[in-house]
Amino acid sequence: EHAVSLVCAHGPDHAMGLRLDRPAPGVDLKAVLSKLDTPAPDSASTRKVLVGGPVERERGFVLHTADWMIEDASMLFGEGLAMTGTREALAAMVDPLKGPRQSILLLGYAGWGDGQLEDELGENVWLTADADPGLIFDTDYDAKWARAVATLGVDPAQLSGQAGRA
Repeated sequence: EHAVSLVCAHGPDHAMGLRLDRPAPGVDLKAVLSKLDTPAPDSASTRKVLVGGPVERERGFVLHTADWMIEDASMLFGEGLAMTGTREALAAMVDPLKGPRQSILLLGYAGWGDGQLEDELGENVWLTADADPGLIFDTDYDAKWARAVATLGVDPAQLSGQAGRA
């Protein structure tokens, strides 16, 4: 299976990432905000919520541009990216005057234990690229993987499912 993931945190004994190309079936931003008794415009029903990963799927993470932050709640990483897991961040997603320029709500995350991500990278399980906000916040989820691979100058048709070393 192909996936586009963003590693948000990496330490000596763990790594945490968010999958960026898998919409949650039947879930939109307006529905999530409604369940939390947070007002939302009708336009929020067109914004998909993504499955960020298999861990803590009931927990929401707002991935957003760093032009908007909550002190002591937002985690800054990468080039102008941040992540916040508060109700205030959810409400800000639908407020064009107060919220971040771009944002995505993700449910759950991907987690790796001590050395696990490094092992997978060593086995060529993942292709790596710099974080590109244009790709991260793009809503064409079906084409996101091919676009991510293209940024590497690789033809996806030339990729093999078999790993090896020369």
